Amino acid sequence: MIRHIVFFSARDKADLARVRDGLKALGEIAHHDRFEVCENGRVDPMGNDVDVVVYAEFASWEALAAYKADPIYARTTAAVRPLRELRLSADFESTI
Repeated sequence: MIRHIVFFSARDKADLARVRDGLKALGEIAHHDRFEVCENGRVDPMGNDVDVVVYAEFASWEALAAYKADPIYARTTAAVRPLRELRLSADFESTI
């Protein structure tokens, strides 16, 4: 299983809901086995710069590539990019 985790911060906190809701459109892409968009709970006293987390699971690297190649992905990126400050991404193969 491939896990895809992306962290975002809103450039302007007034746009946080627009960032979150914009990213939820990625859930319409059919290639994932699990997909979530959540706001950071901010329970850690350090490193609360992250506002929104995208978490997805894919059966294979090919499924992740198909997800990123979908037109919804490009539209979502174009809509959210101007609203975000930080974007950190990690993709890894899990054995669990």
